[in-house]
Amino acid sequence: SLTCSCLEPEVSYAYPSVTNTEVFKGFIQWTSKALAYITAFVSRVYPKDMHSSVPTVILDYGKLRCMGEVEGEAGELWQQKNEPKHLSHHALWQRSEPLVQQLIQPDVNQFLWSAASNSGQSRGASQPMGTACMRINLNLNDVLEIGFPRPEQTIDTSLLTKVPKKESVRNSVYPLPGLLKDDQYSRQIADWLERQWAGPWERLPPGRMVARLLLRAWLRAPAVGPDVPCRSLSADSGPGQYLHRSIVPTMHFQDSLPRLPIPKLEDTIRRYLSAQKPLLDDSQFRKTEQVCKSFENGIGKELHEQLIAQDKQNKQTSYISGPWFDMYLTARDSIVLNFNPFMAFNPDPKSGYNDQLTRATNMTVSAIRFLKTLRAGLLEPEVFHLNPAKSDTEAFKRLIRFVPSSLSWYGAYLVNAYPLDMSQYFRLFNSTRLPKPTRDELLTDDKARHLLVLRKGNFYVFDVLDRDGNIVSASEIQAHLKYILSDNSPAPEFPLAYLTSENRDVWADLRQKLLSNSNEETLRKVDTAVFCLCLDDFPIKDLVHLSHNMLHGDGTNRWYDKSFNLIIAKDGTSAVHFEHAWGDGVAVLRFFNEVFKDSVHTPAITPQSQPASTDSSAAVQKLNFKLTDALKTGIRSAKETFDATMKTLTIDCIQFQRGGKEFLKKQQLSPDSVAQLAFQMAFMRQYGQTVATYESCSTAAFKHGRTETIRPASIFTKRCSEAFVRAPSKHSAGELQQLMAECSKYHNKLTKEAAMGQGFDRHLFALRYLAAAKGTDLPELYLDPAYGQINHNILSTSTLSSPAVNLGGFAPVVPDGFGIGYAVHDNWIGCNVSSYPGRSAREFLQCVEKSLEDMFDALEGKSIKS
Repeated sequence: SLTCSCLEPEVSYAYPSVTNTEVFKGFIQWTSKALAYITAFVSRVYPKDMHSSVPTVILDYGKLRCMGEVEGEAGELWQQKNEPKHLSHHALWQRSEPLVQQLIQPDVNQFLWSAASNSGQSRGASQPMGTACMRINLNLNDVLEIGFPRPEQTIDTSLLTKVPKKESVRNSVYPLPGLLKDDQYSRQIADWLERQWAGPWERLPPGRMVARLLLRAWLRAPAVGPDVPCRSLSADSGPGQYLHRSIVPTMHFQDSLPRLPIPKLEDTIRRYLSAQKPLLDDSQFRKTEQVCKSFENGIGKELHEQLIAQDKQNKQTSYISGPWFDMYLTARDSIVLNFNPFMAFNPDPKSGYNDQLTRATNMTVSAIRFLKTLRAGLLEPEVFHLNPAKSDTEAFKRLIRFVPSSLSWYGAYLVNAYPLDMSQYFRLFNSTRLPKPTRDELLTDDKARHLLVLRKGNFYVFDVLDRDGNIVSASEIQAHLKYILSDNSPAPEFPLAYLTSENRDVWADLRQKLLSNSNEETLRKVDTAVFCLCLDDFPIKDLVHLSHNMLHGDGTNRWYDKSFNLIIAKDGTSAVHFEHAWGDGVAVLRFFNEVFKDSVHTPAITPQSQPASTDSSAAVQKLNFKLTDALKTGIRSAKETFDATMKTLTIDCIQFQRGGKEFLKKQQLSPDSVAQLAFQMAFMRQYGQTVATYESCSTAAFKHGRTETIRPASIFTKRCSEAFVRAPSKHSAGELQQLMAECSKYHNKLTKEAAMGQGFDRHLFALRYLAAAKGTDLPELYLDPAYGQINHNILSTSTLSSPAVNLGGFAPVVPDGFGIGYAVHDNWIGCNVSSYPGRSAREFLQCVEKSLEDMFDALEGKSIKS
């Protein structure tokens, strides 16, 4: 039975009535060996070690490999018939090096293998037996300097540094002398490992789990070879090259991320009708209900089945990814205001570091460190921790890195950690949106090493990475930026940047004229630059000025097509303005947070730092474009359109200081639901109605997830808004609190559904996209006025919260709407609102403030003031 692996595993059960059952055993047999112990452990099942009867594990071909049963003393350990044919040392090390590179960080010499071990030489050794952990030395430079004794000799235990007995088992370590120095010694290594592991594993269960996970992960790993990806070792891994060095590879969870689910059609229709209820009168709702029923039982059912079949054939992505890219890239409107948002940094807490040159240098270096960390696979994976005390720990990271990437998501899930999709991150750098007729394209060229700098409408480039891929010294970058800031060249008469604000078809035509006029190489340098740094020659006056400048500026000093523009004003006020087609806020916010943290806590230069003595006039290239009369006319027209459009935009903001997240959570209310309820009340107070409202929600918990829509306007918010706005005196504070609680509960439900891919907007969008792609007539549901109304989002809202963010904003998505960026902080609530003529952002914010005051009064038991 043992030989055939049919012997029942030795296990202790905490709850045998639940786990010592055929049902549980049927489940656990399909669990990966790499996760079997964890699955059993969380079920309060404790497998016992059966080490004395398992096959010997040896180091062979750069991996651990089972080679047969073992018995007896060290001298008789190997059966001749099972003795492997080993590679030469050179070939063995060559094959094993990539594996080592995958398992350790480039700058770390050792990793802790938390396995209970035996300090004796063999099971029959006369030396005293003790329990300890062992530390395997994997120094890539020194590993071959120490060899093992020949097979006929006994291992010299003096090579092992014994830890004093008084030290705890958990802190005890034994350095392993090294790896192979000659091919004939591989058996000796296996012998040594076998005897070391013969000790009492039961004394350190967590160590056993780590060791077994490690072994099983290696045993299941793909063969090591030239086609297997591995983490490269940088030529320069010294300080200043990376933000940090994650022990878990950046894309470790990507392969095992769950796929974005397609909701059931009946659930989508039910949610759609629930969202329509507060927006329609009874007769309108009955008509829409009939249209939905016909769609669900007819063409909608057919499209849904086709969508599911198509999704099954494209398991490498999500059902919404392609249509969503097309939605952005086929849009012909200007991307300025219509798509591109901004996020502004908080000032550096050390005032001297807000000098424009100092901050520009530090933020540029931090951005390039992010790039290098990302591309080296050393950036911490993006993970949402529900229980950070268990999952956001070094112990968990040391364990999960050895779980194969095809299973790693499940390992994280077991401890309530949810890795997020990071497929968009590669588009952060060296990327731009290229205008093309009917549909734009995204270009990424990660070979380019130069930075694009704009100042007064002039274009400059210089290398920020050297030929080996290392960051140019901070003092050189400082010198080049100082050179650019001291350039007295006037602004060009025809600033080319205006063209990126044009209608996309118009810009595509003008770009082709640029290419035809010997500007191809110059445009290539703009398009492939690592990113665009914009240096403005004026300070920021206030928050309203900040929003206007970072959202659109004057049109001369931004390249709106770049994946992002890092903008730094004269007084050091900084922001990121980003193009939206390539990715969403999750990737940009991660970059934003890391750059702020690194530039503040690990600045590359100080205000007292002196620029390098280098010839910046030779290193910095000023780009010049050859313009024909047609191009000059196009730039002049683009400027006129830009200026006229920007004059119509109004932006205003408030900071509600009476309370925030802490107070609302004590009242058992969702802070986000209260903010959204304030917007519903404000619009009803200002305009007397409930309108279509959009709140963005990330679906990055799924592979290639983008966003889903939360629909905050509901029958609950409408009922609550009417009570507060139209008849506050008819309701007691307790009744108003109950109405708010109902809104909070329903909003939480909508938020959870959206985050899990169970909204209705993306599903209906994908079905419409599929119908259009097949060339069929649009189903009646999409022609229903109610569908057009709910997608005419008068209140477009988005929130983000981060210690690095001062404020963020975007323009309305419809001419008669509001663009509402907001954040609920611990003790205050911020709101940044934009509008076009016909809507008053100032009045709306006054109504928002009144709504928040009324809700806080009600929560404190006070009467509502009219």
